[in-house]
Amino acid sequence: MEERRPDPDLLLAEVRQEEDRLREGQLKIFFGAAPGVGKTYAMLGVAQQKLAEGIDIVAGVVETHGRKETETLLEGLQIIPRRSVEYRGAVLSEFDIDSALKRKPAIILVDELAHTNAPGSRHKKRWQDIYELLGAGISVYTTVNVQHLESLNDVVSNITGITVRETIPDFLLERADEIELVDLPPDDLLQRLRDGKVYVPELASKAREFFFRKGNLLALRELALRRTAQRVDEQMQRYREVKGVREVWPAAEKLLVCVGPNPQSIRLIRAAKRMAAGLSAEWITVYVEAPHKVKPSESDLRQLAEHMRLAESLGAETVTLSGPKASEEILAYARDRNVTKIVIGKPTHPRWKDKLFGSMLDELVRGSGDIEVYVISGDTGEPVKGIIAKSLRSDSGAKEWLFSLAVVVACSGLALLMKPYFEIVDLAMVYLLGVVIAAIKTERGPSLFAAFLSVAAFDFIFIPPYYTFAVSNVRYFITFIVMFMVAFIISRLTHRIRDQVYAARQREKRTTAMYNLSRKFVHERGIEKLCAIAIRHISEVLPSHVVVLVPADRGKLTIPATGQETFALDEKELSVAQWTFDHRQRAGLGTDTLSGARALYIPMVVASKAVGVIGILPRSSHGFFDQEQIHVLESLVNQVALAIDRAMISLEAQEALLKAETETLRNTLLSSVSHDLRTPLASITGAITTLLQKDIALDIDQRQELLQTIYEEAEHLNQIIRNVLDMTRLEAGAIKVKKVWLPIEEIIGAVLSRLDERLMGRQVRTILPEDLPLISFDPLLIEQVLVNLLDNAIKYTPPETPIELSAHVKDKEIIVEIADRGAGIPTGEEEKIFDKFVRGTATGGGIGLGLTICRAIIQAHGGRIKAENRRDGGAVFSFSLPLGDQPPISVP
Repeated sequence: MEERRPDPDLLLAEVRQEEDRLREGQLKIFFGAAPGVGKTYAMLGVAQQKLAEGIDIVAGVVETHGRKETETLLEGLQIIPRRSVEYRGAVLSEFDIDSALKRKPAIILVDELAHTNAPGSRHKKRWQDIYELLGAGISVYTTVNVQHLESLNDVVSNITGITVRETIPDFLLERADEIELVDLPPDDLLQRLRDGKVYVPELASKAREFFFRKGNLLALRELALRRTAQRVDEQMQRYREVKGVREVWPAAEKLLVCVGPNPQSIRLIRAAKRMAAGLSAEWITVYVEAPHKVKPSESDLRQLAEHMRLAESLGAETVTLSGPKASEEILAYARDRNVTKIVIGKPTHPRWKDKLFGSMLDELVRGSGDIEVYVISGDTGEPVKGIIAKSLRSDSGAKEWLFSLAVVVACSGLALLMKPYFEIVDLAMVYLLGVVIAAIKTERGPSLFAAFLSVAAFDFIFIPPYYTFAVSNVRYFITFIVMFMVAFIISRLTHRIRDQVYAARQREKRTTAMYNLSRKFVHERGIEKLCAIAIRHISEVLPSHVVVLVPADRGKLTIPATGQETFALDEKELSVAQWTFDHRQRAGLGTDTLSGARALYIPMVVASKAVGVIGILPRSSHGFFDQEQIHVLESLVNQVALAIDRAMISLEAQEALLKAETETLRNTLLSSVSHDLRTPLASITGAITTLLQKDIALDIDQRQELLQTIYEEAEHLNQIIRNVLDMTRLEAGAIKVKKVWLPIEEIIGAVLSRLDERLMGRQVRTILPEDLPLISFDPLLIEQVLVNLLDNAIKYTPPETPIELSAHVKDKEIIVEIADRGAGIPTGEEEKIFDKFVRGTATGGGIGLGLTICRAIIQAHGGRIKAENRRDGGAVFSFSLPLGDQPPISVP
């Protein structure tokens, strides 16, 4: 086995991954095609072996489904009790992750990876529980069927006609340290079903009718086998990359077919498809873009794009490579992808071209090593003359030919000036310099013309006999040949470097655009902003007009208000975009589907669902997109899709959170109101019942006491309802602040009079300076604030303690304070007590909206409200109101 030096970056990544895995638990998945193949049985069998080896292994969740042979394997294993969850009147048993974390065994068995936990559980899915266990260093054995993989959900639905609701993301299989395939032939599985070893008899008959048909089981078995083989192949590829293995390991067949713009490449694609189908192998279609070759014409690029689309439609992976030598690029890529067979067209050009320029077929065969090379008739039909004409074709205009002529004339003039002082060899260098300049500034035709003309001018002017093309010495012929070859090689190398620089700049521009796109997406969340960024960046990468469409109600596409320039969509274009969204396939310009559209439409697909469509209209009326541009577009579209999907998920999460908060608020409000309404209503009902009973003799004082109770509880009830209504109107914006200029002491006096009965027997001290200025406020609202604050002081302080009410001016504000000598405010809750439904510990308290209303009213006035404890005991509530400008003169 030949190995090259391992990639240091891959080795470092492998070391880091191993370190992470050592800190985390190991995940082993028992993978099957359908229920009943024996996954749980196989898992318990391995568990018994581990138990016999003395390893600490416990059962977290094991679903035996009443199978006695499976229950037998549970003997000797410690079983973690499940927790009970009530849901819609039923009691469900779920995995107790907290008990598992507390027990912390070496290995835990958690059956049915795709299970959805009951509402109220810590995680929505069981695989999330398993991830937490792995993070805690606990290894997990689990089971899952192939139909639960998210990427295969649509495929399974098409095969069985049943949509599987419980799915797991595919990255769980990538995370698994080991996957054990539990396989059972369909006939044996059906026999187990008939024997009652899969489901109970009443369920077994329904299962045979729908899911457990032999065709379904055969297809699911193939999916499971292929997915397991894919996983093993990925592991082998990873090993080869890390270890630097150059040799091809033909563990599985993989084909690579080389194509180009030649129409006969279609035969190669179809032949490769037949070969891949016969071998049940993956296949790749490759085109090599060599910078030093003649730039393909527009018709060639169109033909190449058609070939790539045909290959994709037949199931191939299409790749465009770039490099100076096609054979080296193909072989390097084939070894990296572990390709076992290369398919290439048979050459029909003259043999002298292979002798002169080299043969790609010969280079592939000689450098292929263990890779088999198949040569198929394909490149036929093009005459040699056409090839030569094409190789000499130049897209350059007359200006470039004139430029080459001018360069040679300038070099001749310069050489004539240098002739008296330099040797003839030095004069030849001047012409070579001119060839380099012409190659940098012109295309291949003019630069080749400059090389030929330089040799002719050198002979005509500087080789005797002068000013003729005759040569007196035969040795000058060798000089001319060498000079022309050197000039020709310099021209080719210069063009190759220039084209490589151009290609590198193009790749750098596109890479930079993709990097900038992803960087911009990190800082934005709104769908409109994300769409605007996508339109701007895609337009920069490709000369085109771009439109982004996202689904609205019932999946109908709409154009977000991005503020970016897009192209107009008529009914025809919208229908093409809608078809693209519904079928998740490209359509429109340059495709085989709805090709009459003006633009190309690419779906934005994330996790088997479409989140929108991007339309791209070339700026040129005859424009189109080649295969490389299509790949770049798909990469950009994928990034846009991920960003929009993230934004949609964020919106859905916000809506879900809002609904949850609204539901919590409603429940809290109903609970609080029902509780606080029940108390005064019970008191009122009791007092009235006593008054109505004729067999009970009441004196005047007793009747007066009962009436007083009815009055006080009715007032309490009225205050609760008023607070709820005020809070509702404040949040809805129904209450407007109507300010007037008044002295604050006037409102304070009115509030004290209003609460005179409740303050009876209570010492109230007021400190109001005589020079308090007029202030602009809403008297009704500020009166409500003072009533609520004084009401709190009355309810939450002992009757014998005093209450102090003061006001003073500070920093262009008037500050009103209400201080008491109660128990004070619990430390750390000075801000929290202004939140909704936060209540004190006093009996007979309200529903916790009084202070919330105070804060809303004061903030509406542009002021501040706060609460703090007094140093010598008690609490002080204060609010400030801005003084504002001077009151009008007309105010008395």
